[in-house]
Amino acid sequence: MRIRQIPIIPRMANYCHVVIDDAAGVMALIDPADPEAVLAALEDETAAITHVLCTHHHWDHSGGNKALAARLPGVEIVGSADEAERIPCITRAVRDGETIAIGGLKATILAVPCHTKGHIAYRFAEPDPALGDALFCGDTLFVGGCGRFFEGDAAQMHHALNTVFATLPDDTRVYCGHEYTVSNLEFAAHAEPGNPAITRKLEWARARREAGASTVPSTIGEEKTYNPFMRVAEPALQKAMGGADPVATMAALRETKNSFKG
Repeated sequence: MRIRQIPIIPRMANYCHVVIDDAAGVMALIDPADPEAVLAALEDETAAITHVLCTHHHWDHSGGNKALAARLPGVEIVGSADEAERIPCITRAVRDGETIAIGGLKATILAVPCHTKGHIAYRFAEPDPALGDALFCGDTLFVGGCGRFFEGDAAQMHHALNTVFATLPDDTRVYCGHEYTVSNLEFAAHAEPGNPAITRKLEWARARREAGASTVPSTIGEEKTYNPFMRVAEPALQKAMGGADPVATMAALRETKNSFKG
């Protein structure tokens, strides 16, 4: 499995990720909302685009579907069955636990509603045992943060992050939909100031961005050490946020983050 990352929609700091099976000569585009930028970046590839995988309906993730359907006859456009009416040009509606084959690669659908009511993630099994699986999580989990609760609540996000994602192997690579790492970790440092893992990751992320480099991916194991939204069971964080339990802490964290100025 080969993965390429394409920055798109600069004002939104989006990423489109591309999963390629070189042996089969096929690839899948994940949230290719700017098709011209994506296709231009892939001009050096010989593999055929067979799939467009949408994590959710927001325009900066699914907004390229119509143009790609016109440019790529026969392409399969995959999205959540719970958002099928809002995802343009969808040809396959999927639910939790279903699998998709991209050549010899297999992706499993993980339902993680909250940011939107039908948000899904794609977990690709990595054929190389030296590497972790790859999780394409859209706007549910970010490096050091999580998405806003636009169509769900804290209990749903807690389930998504701390039941669905947290139980994946620690070496699972996390490919999220936006480059929000520095601002997320600045908030994490505010929420949990005594955590050295946050300090180290924030220093690293700032250096990466100053060099014009991406901070994505992270890993599930790393996120558990510095992402406050995956640390809501920590007593010190609960006390700082005034939360009586993980769900209440999740709600308080998100509300605080929404107005955080740094």
